[in-house]
Amino acid sequence: MSKTKWVYIGCGSIASKTAGNIEKGEHEIVAVYSRNFEKAEKFAKAHGATAYKTSKEAIMHSGADAVYIATPHTSHKQYALEALNLKMPVLCEKPVGVTQRDVEELIECARENDTYLAEAMWTWFSDVAITVKNWIKSGEIGEVLSASIYFQFPGLMKPKNSRVRLPETAGGALLDVGIYPITYCYNLFGYPDKIECAGEIADGIDVSEDIVLTYGNLKCDLHSAMKGVREDCTIIGTKGTIKLPAFFHMSNKATLQNEKGKSVFKGTTDYLTEFTRAAEEMKNGLKESSYVPLSATLDCMKIMDECRRQMGLVYPFEK
Repeated sequence: MSKTKWVYIGCGSIASKTAGNIEKGEHEIVAVYSRNFEKAEKFAKAHGATAYKTSKEAIMHSGADAVYIATPHTSHKQYALEALNLKMPVLCEKPVGVTQRDVEELIECARENDTYLAEAMWTWFSDVAITVKNWIKSGEIGEVLSASIYFQFPGLMKPKNSRVRLPETAGGALLDVGIYPITYCYNLFGYPDKIECAGEIADGIDVSEDIVLTYGNLKCDLHSAMKGVREDCTIIGTKGTIKLPAFFHMSNKATLQNEKGKSVFKGTTDYLTEFTRAAEEMKNGLKESSYVPLSATLDCMKIMDECRRQMGLVYPFEK
């Protein structure tokens, strides 16, 4: 199988992490664009690629197969639209936009151009999360009674000019880490009947939020924050329990405890799996991902928009 040739838009920390991982497999980076050309040149040299001074030139690199977007949230839509209009498949870091309307525009553009678009939500390209979903669907823990998911990271310890702390780049807990518990819950149970959110806002960003998604009698408690360190998921049913010590990061393990005993599933959650599965879908002619459907991306953004509305969180560029 020939290697998938990627165009990288953005070359910050997440781009470096993915690049180091995917080059272990059937992938290569052939073109790079960053607003900082010197940074793009350095990144390109490290990965045997060509640096470009415009995003369009990078996207149109001869022989490139797909575009990976790893810029701040607020520029995802701009670059994704550009690539889609040039009929280049896109794998875009989460969230693909900042609002529901952003996502709707991207979906419309992808469909008009008959071109693949997927959110780079690595959790759902992983067999670990897929196995948890199958356990629930097959009734391994009976009727689900409750779910709690925590994702806290010390974002407030980063420099004040860090992307995650700037209102101008839609920084804060919700779009950086809150999106993961929301997406995990959505993929297991669908769109909720009720959304409740209370959060702490400081210096123009959300520092933390407590979200309750209600599905009939089932309540999912989600907690995200830019302070502290915690990441876990517990799902309790009438016949058993599912626990993930780290539902997002690379613990690669889910534990099922029910009347049959204890079962542990170990898999791989990494960028290589995500890029490989996305590349396979592109080569098979799919126009969206079966792992992360566009409808899921849109619904999760709707949930986040509602959380922001309830918190009263408005970014400077929206005023």
